[in-house]
Amino acid sequence: MHHPFRTLAAAALVATTAFAVAPAAGAATSAAAPPECTNAELTASYAGGQGAAGHVYGRIVLRNTSDQSCWVQGYGGLSYVGGTHGRQVGAAADRTKSPTPRTLVAPGERVRSQVEETSTGPYSDQQCDPQKVAGFRVYLPDETRSQFVEHPTTGCADTDVHLLSHKAYR
Repeated sequence: MHHPFRTLAAAALVATTAFAVAPAAGAATSAAAPPECTNAELTASYAGGQGAAGHVYGRIVLRNTSDQSCWVQGYGGLSYVGGTHGRQVGAAADRTKSPTPRTLVAPGERVRSQVEETSTGPYSDQQCDPQKVAGFRVYLPDETRSQFVEHPTTGCADTDVHLLSHKAYR
């Protein structure tokens, strides 16, 4: 004899069990998105130094020294520093308009920001107030702590003189 109640109850039990064990859409089927890079993952250095008519062109290079991928987007910060306490020398770098793509940086890979340095030559000592520079203070995008990159040169202490410019990291 056919019992409609038992058939309905059995069907409900199967449906409930199947629903309970089915994974939620997207759950644990893909890895979490990589985080934004921090100083913990990236190490800054300087490369280049090709000159042309009072300008030197180089690159701040950020290398992923961690074992996980992360991403960088934007400009960060850049300035000359000198003295024993890392005091900023002159104006911070101006940002040269450039694309700002979000760039994934896998372990061992690098991103770069093109840097243009203007020599102090076109400025009088009175305009410039020349100072020895030990290197760059480099801020990653969205970071509040900096890294020091050795780069001895001469900068202008007068903040009205802008000797540095840079492009977004790519």
